[in-house]
Amino acid sequence: MPRVRRRVLVTFDAPADRVVNAADTVFAKPIPTPIGVAPVEREVVESTGSTTVLALALETDVPLPFFRRFMMWPVRLGLRRSLEHQADRLRAELAGTEPPRPPRRSPLLPPISFTTEAAALVATVAAIAAVANFGGALFGQNADSVTDAFGEGNRELGIALAVSRVGVLVSLVATALADRHGRRQIMLTCFAGVCIANAVSALAPTFAVFTAAQLLTRAFVSATLVVAAIAVIEEAPDGARAWSLAMLALAGGAGFAIAVVLLPLADIGTQGWRVAFGISALALLLRPRFARALQETRRYTALAARKAARGRLGELFVKTYGWRFVLVAVAAFLTNLFSAPSAQLTNRFLTDEHGFSNLTIAVFRAVTNGAPGFLGIVIAGWLAETRGRRPVGIIALALTSALQMAFFLGSGATLWITSTLAIVAAACAGLALGAFGTELFPTEVRGTSNALLLVCGVTGSATGLLLATNLDTVVGGLGPAIALCGIAPLIAAFLVLPFLPEPAHHALDEVSPSEV
Repeated sequence: MPRVRRRVLVTFDAPADRVVNAADTVFAKPIPTPIGVAPVEREVVESTGSTTVLALALETDVPLPFFRRFMMWPVRLGLRRSLEHQADRLRAELAGTEPPRPPRRSPLLPPISFTTEAAALVATVAAIAAVANFGGALFGQNADSVTDAFGEGNRELGIALAVSRVGVLVSLVATALADRHGRRQIMLTCFAGVCIANAVSALAPTFAVFTAAQLLTRAFVSATLVVAAIAVIEEAPDGARAWSLAMLALAGGAGFAIAVVLLPLADIGTQGWRVAFGISALALLLRPRFARALQETRRYTALAARKAARGRLGELFVKTYGWRFVLVAVAAFLTNLFSAPSAQLTNRFLTDEHGFSNLTIAVFRAVTNGAPGFLGIVIAGWLAETRGRRPVGIIALALTSALQMAFFLGSGATLWITSTLAIVAAACAGLALGAFGTELFPTEVRGTSNALLLVCGVTGSATGLLLATNLDTVVGGLGPAIALCGIAPLIAAFLVLPFLPEPAHHALDEVSPSEV
């Protein structure tokens, strides 16, 4: 297992024996590192009577499959900052003053330390989510090329996108089964389903076959991502749940970005879009490695060991959780009524109404969604953890809705500016809403509750897609039709979210205690 080690030399205006004694007091216990705890190693390097040079060192494991290289730099930086803080603590002890406050951690590091097991699970789940989301993003990104290849128009595309949402029935069953058979088994099964369904899509002879395959792709992607969020919430330590969801969102965004990067393949020829779907199918080769790295969440394992009843639908509607479920379900329906047509039809809007090519769209997405999206997710994790899910959700949802409505009604520079700002706000809104859906329900029905919430969200998605693609001739174009759907999330922001309980700054068992 790779280890990261940092060492600093610090000079103190005190004799060596006094510095050593003070260090023994200050560093008597191991200190938190980004992952786990570690003792502060110290060694007198030089002593000249009244001056002492002390070497301080920290070493920690980085048990992060798939993302080890990405996290090595933040961990190194975090260890250096920690060592500088320990040196300041030692100076305060020698001077007899109050110890300094701990330094602020990098947003890329968790606000509190993870155990080795938790860090490995979150990293593995994030990798699965990234590859699955790549497969799920392909239809939306290649929708224009796919319909052109099969000779279909806007209405047929809207119907196909809506029909693909019917796969929620498969997602409903798969996600609910996570309460009975565990998070690990369902994630691995649904991940394989994504790859196989996209293999069929790549070879589809007709638009009907392609649509049927994408129904299954959508179902398996949705189930994979929902169960992934559940696993992350259950395994993350209290105080880092929103940060963990942010890391999961970053991984999902990376998968989406790959779909965007591959978009120019559709310009190779009429059937060029099939290559990207074939690449998604080949990702099935990663499943054995995922299976070796992925463990079951400890919270679910403990519940299963008690042989407690799991997945009981009636528990969602008891006094403790019934009103919560209704509110979150309504919010899911209203937000997806706009987010689905906004996400799925943007490329067609840019192509048909602004003359963008696939290459131009890829550049547009990279500029407006790349770095801003990354920044938005990092900000989202920090704000949701420090300011709370509810205020962040309300403000961000209202802001992103207004910006996206302006995007679909604008042109020229307005497209680039509103899209860039909207992606930052959308990251904050999405993370807050995702936290509500997973944190507000107990372990034994967390899969069942999210399965039903998925149905509500997909129902909103299908409604929005049908509205947008059927109103375009009535309101003067696809852009105004999509913008009209933006009224729905504004209703959710101001009339639904304010009534939800705040899960931030509370232990998960306090927010959603088990009823069994």
